[in-house]
Amino acid sequence: MNEHYVPIFVEAAKYKIIVFGGGNVALRKCRYFQGADITVMTREILPELEKIVTKVIIREIPDDIKDIIDPFDLVIAATDNKELNARIRNDAAFMGISVNSAHGGGNVLIPSVLKRDKYTVAVSSQGRVPAFPPYIINELDGFLDGKYDRMLDLMIEMRQ
Repeated sequence: MNEHYVPIFVEAAKYKIIVFGGGNVALRKCRYFQGADITVMTREILPELEKIVTKVIIREIPDDIKDIIDPFDLVIAATDNKELNARIRNDAAFMGISVNSAHGGGNVLIPSVLKRDKYTVAVSSQGRVPAFPPYIINELDGFLDGKYDRMLDLMIEMRQ
């Protein structure tokens, strides 16, 4: 892997996202972008996923999705079908749309996140070992306790 990924925080509410797939992987990715304008296209959808997205389209994913994905800022291929995810990823990349794929190869990686009141920590293995970032987040969760929020409060006060 010679890709160079950089961490970046964006305001989710400004993004139009389409997610292909309606299972647990799609749910996890939609939770990450909660607050964005999210459309899900799938044959079946988890009830908890349906509750957190803007729009659901229940249908087979067509062979030609270019017209479907054109208005979106980000495409997420989260089906359980590796070949379908690759096709979705390739179509989005061809159109110059940012894409994340559950089976890799996209130009957007979704990190594991530890969110506190006043700060956020994101960890990624850059797609190499998906089980590693959640492990690190779990370790950090025990270490980064409430004293760091209090320390940040003091630092904010000192800056003003």
